Amino acid sequence: MRVQTKDRKVVLIGSGNVNTVLGKMILKAGHTVLQVVSRNLAHAHALAEELHATSTEYISVVNQDADIYIISVSDNALPAVARDLRLHKQQLVVHTTGAASINILAECSPRYGVLYPLQSLHKERTVLPLVPLLTDGVTGEVREYLAEFAASLSRISGTANDEQRMKLHIGAVLVSNFTNYLYTQADSYCKKEGIPFSYLQPIIEETALRLREEAPADVQTGPAARKDTITIEKHLQLLAGHPQLAQLYKKLSEAIMS
Repeated sequence: MRVQTKDRKVVLIGSGNVNTVLGKMILKAGHTVLQVVSRNLAHAHALAEELHATSTEYISVVNQDADIYIISVSDNALPAVARDLRLHKQQLVVHTTGAASINILAECSPRYGVLYPLQSLHKERTVLPLVPLLTDGVTGEVREYLAEFAASLSRISGTANDEQRMKLHIGAVLVSNFTNYLYTQADSYCKKEGIPFSYLQPIIEETALRLREEAPADVQTGPAARKDTITIEKHLQLLAGHPQLAQLYKKLSEAIMS
């Protein structure tokens, strides 16, 4: 369950998927978003309106009265944003990425950390997903502060240092990005062959649901898991007109059988 904590005043720097979802979570938890800062003023204004906040495209006029400043921009843009952000009251600054060091924020404030949402976030979603939040801080005080804040936003929260976050990020790429790539390949194949991809939706969902109760290795099925080389060869013959997909099928089958 979420932990109740005092109202925190927050400024969101960046108006993309992550800060849009975090902003909604922050509001739902009873905290206040004071301002949204984004180079895209239209996006900043739209998100600010939804969160009952003000907006600006200039980081030089950032609201100085917040408790927490959450920077969620591309990894490439993060160093420049961190360099340009200047605070006057030693407020807490965090970034939200799994791939950047905590110390990239060292010039912003003596109080800095990370609030990493381990989830694929999309601002168009009307229902908030369950978002595990992993935190880290430069000092014990910051770590405790962020742990309390994260627990107020999500029923799943914990701590992760730079190395742990990077390893979790790799895991997320494997289970989300790579699997979705396979879904796109299956969807493309189905369209070319004139068969409905929608028929595969139940097996996608069932496979994911089983992982709540069983280890991934225990739910691995299919011809490769059974070392059914006859079926594998039939599939490869049918994939002769799809050479790239056939190569992918062969490599994955070999990996499973090994």
